[in-house]
Parts: sequence; C-alpha cells; structure tokens
Amino acid sequence: MSESDVSSGAARAAEFERWANVFTAHQAFSHPSELHGVLCGRLAAGARIEENDWLAMVCEHMGLPEQTAEDSEDLAPFMNRAYEQTLALLQSADMSFHPLLPDDDYAIEQRLEALVAWVRGFLEGMALAAGESLGQAPDEIRELIEDMVAISQLSDDEEADEESEQQLLEITEYIRLGALAVFTEFNAPQKPATDSPTLH
Repeated sequence: MSESDVSSGAARAAEFERWANVFTAHQAFSHPSELHGVLCGRLAAGARIEENDWLAMVCEHMGLPEQTAEDSEDLAPFMNRAYEQTLALLQSADMSFHPLLPDDDYAIEQRLEALVAWVRGFLEGMALAAGESLGQAPDEIRELIEDMVAISQLSDDEEADEESEQQLLEITEYIRLGALAVFTEFNAPQKPATDSPTLH
C-alpha cells in the first residue's frame, strides 16, 4: 500500500469520525453512513439539492426538528461542506470518491452494518431522484441496482476471519465503483470552467 493510499485512508477515517461526532452530539437516531448514501444516491441519479432542502433532509434523517439546522452552530456549516465535498468527489476525474464508512479499527460487524446502511441510503436516494427513469437505465446499471438490493439485505452477524474481511473489501470496492458508474450514467460531463466568466 502506497503512502498516498495510507493518507487517503486516514483522511476517510477522520471524515467518518467527524460525521459520527456530529450525529452523536445531536443524538441522531440514524447512521451517518446511511445519510451519506442517500446524498450520494440523489447526486448520482442527477439531482442537485438546494441548501434549505438539503438541511431539511438532514434533520429529517437524523430525527431532529427542522429548526435544529438554524439553532445549531455546527450542523448547517458541517452538512453544507459535506454536500459540496461529496459532489466534488463524485465529479472528480481521479475516482477518489469513497462511501462514508468506518475504517478497519472498527469490528467487522460495525463495518458491515455501516456498508449496508450506506447501500440502503444510496438506493433510497437514487429512487427519489431518478424515479421511473431507473427502469430505462442500461442493463449494467439495472444489474448493479439488483446487486445493491441484495447487499442491502446482508445481515451483520459475520464472523471476523480473513475471508470475510476480504469479502467486505471487495463488496465495498464494488459499491464504490458502482456509485461512480451510476453518476457517470445520469450526469453530463462537466464543461471546462474556462469557457465562461465565473460569477462570485
């Protein structure tokens, strides 16, 4: 594993901890991976969410009154940054996007639970954004969705052994590439920013 792999892994682990801390601080009822999955599903299916709608979605998902986004000092800034960051990673040509998941310091049961929560969220977000157009998606996208549905039904009573660790890694990578494939399918390529003057 290269140094850049290690440092990007550490950055992803730190990002999961930041999300988890926000969820804990607000006594949220849901899993941070699931909310990230919903966001990724919606973005991947071509939707973009206005700030107010996104914050309302965050509060609803976390089981918080909608007012919380205004009342809390850190929730709106954190979640708005998370939205921008997630969209930028999905759009990035270097395929650096990863689902928001705990690292391997966590027990395999917790990591599988997070992966299942992320996939459920992704499917929910994608269905909300794409609706019936998913039925007209290419065969490989429809197969991917079927696979994701199967993964979303996995139970988290895995025994921790080398084989299950390897399977979890493979499933996670499959999901990561699958999310990028959906994004590529439903989102037109970014036009170079140099064509038009940028407005601030």
